Amino acid sequence: MNYWLMKSEPDEFSIDDLARKKSEPWSGVRNYQARNYMRDGMRAGDGIFFYHSSCPEPGIVGIASVGSAAYPDPTQFDPRSDYFDAKSSRTAPRWFLIDVKFKRKLKRIIGLADLKARPELRELALVKPGNRLSVLPVTKAQWDFILGLE
Repeated sequence: MNYWLMKSEPDEFSIDDLARKKSEPWSGVRNYQARNYMRDGMRAGDGIFFYHSSCPEPGIVGIASVGSAAYPDPTQFDPRSDYFDAKSSRTAPRWFLIDVKFKRKLKRIIGLADLKARPELRELALVKPGNRLSVLPVTKAQWDFILGLE
């Protein structure tokens, strides 16, 4: 089992939206490294920290899981979509997604400042300078430590 952190802006798609829907295709990722994590690294059942970004209190707000193997993101083929990619084809798709399944909301938001203040998390990809990916790996030790902060 692997562990991940996935970022979403709450005004676009929040943990409450995921709780209501129960499962959601994680579409629109247009960064090759984030795509590779989803396509090559994620497996059904893997744990996900759901992180709210670009908001007054960024932080981990819930737990989800990977609900499917990666499959082609249909938004890349739709000319009306903001995520359309004219260079992608159905026979050779560039962009993939996974389904994200709601598990639970955290008892409290574990804020970015709190995560940065913990020496145990100095290697967490999220707190490293310049790391802006929407999908990030988390080690088992980091996962367990963060859950202990709840």
